[in-house]
Amino acid sequence: MNSILDLLIDIASTPAILVALIAVLGNMLQKKDVATTVKGGIKTFVGFLVVTAGAGVIESSLAPFGEMFQAAFNMQGVVPNNEAIVALALTTYGTYTALIMLAGMAFNILIARITRYKYIYLTGHATLYMACMIAVILSVTGMSTFSLVLFGGLALGICNTIFPAIAQPFTRQITKNDSVALGHTGNFGYALSGLIGKYVGNKEKSTEDINFPKGLAFLRDSTVSITITMAIVYVIVALFAGSDYITSTLSDGTNYIIYALQQAGSFAAGVFVILAGVRLILAEIVPAFKGISEKLVPNSIPALDCPIVFPYAPNAVLIGFLTSFVGGLVSLVIMVFTGTTVIIPGVVPHFFCGATAGVYGNATGGVRGAVIGSFIHGIIISFMPILLMPVMGDLGFQGSTFSDTDYGVAGIFLGNLANMGGQIAVISGVVAVLAVLIGLTLLKKSKKSDTVAE
Repeated sequence: MNSILDLLIDIASTPAILVALIAVLGNMLQKKDVATTVKGGIKTFVGFLVVTAGAGVIESSLAPFGEMFQAAFNMQGVVPNNEAIVALALTTYGTYTALIMLAGMAFNILIARITRYKYIYLTGHATLYMACMIAVILSVTGMSTFSLVLFGGLALGICNTIFPAIAQPFTRQITKNDSVALGHTGNFGYALSGLIGKYVGNKEKSTEDINFPKGLAFLRDSTVSITITMAIVYVIVALFAGSDYITSTLSDGTNYIIYALQQAGSFAAGVFVILAGVRLILAEIVPAFKGISEKLVPNSIPALDCPIVFPYAPNAVLIGFLTSFVGGLVSLVIMVFTGTTVIIPGVVPHFFCGATAGVYGNATGGVRGAVIGSFIHGIIISFMPILLMPVMGDLGFQGSTFSDTDYGVAGIFLGNLANMGGQIAVISGVVAVLAVLIGLTLLKKSKKSDTVAE
């Protein structure tokens, strides 16, 4: 039994396999020939592995940057990192996490089937991390295993439905259609960035239309501009960190400036690889998903990981990352002076989430929207962990915590319910949110009926 559960968890938490199987299922439901079905599955599988490889390259280049930054400015504090906190939590809450994850995926499909919110969340690792956080928070309420899995799974299914939904009005402006949604754990922040861009920016002045002088026209190539910008950032931090620290701790004797330039180039290479992988995935998964939409969950929309929007505004990706990181630095200064827990800016969340926030801000407010939206996003993901840590029990002060906005929103909501009223409050809150989703669906159907009657 455990081996079967482990197999299901491995499949569900491996995006490349999960989405490849979805592509195969979609093509089969459309009665495509064997060759087309196999090709679609393989290309989707490879596309996700390409994206994963690109993300790995970026993370491996950002890791030494974070270490250089802490050494350069002698900073100690909590570093938000989803992988680190999940690895710690799984040692105690692994079984609960696995069961909540599987239940949550089933509830996500059920909610998509019975409500107007047709989003099927396909980012397996994000689902795993959210399931882990929910398991940690609900475990302090004294629920039985059955109740914890049932209502934890329902909470996860609701999260995986609501968060793509709140970002979709802005995702639609990026992609120009409803063929895909965003399935990532920063959707609340992205929607907020899009909203900020709408009111403070000018969408006619896009980051992708930045006019460079003729002699600098080569900067319109996103690979070139990202490489140069990141090289400047890396070298500045390397100069502050010093040659001795870098050559002895990070570069294995390589000159510290050369090492910084190499990491900057690796970062740009990772972005390039991600963009190539995203194009490969979209070419296969969107047509294949029509089969699922037509047969299982009518009008369903696949919700995919955040790099899916990067090709639409590569300049906004870089602008969003940098301004979100600046927001994190400003927040750090405020924390030091106010005496709160110090959240050290995590470079990985500020890249993936900040870059995505930049794309959303640009879609509604151009350059100004990308800058201001991402900056505010950087502040939010700096202060939100401070509010989340107290509801995380013994894991709340382990030197790391969850970083993205959706963890904060869901965790603070569930955690405060648990603190105020225990399991009864949590169950009531989760069921109430589901009732709202169903109520909004019935209200929309009623309005459609009235329109037809008229």
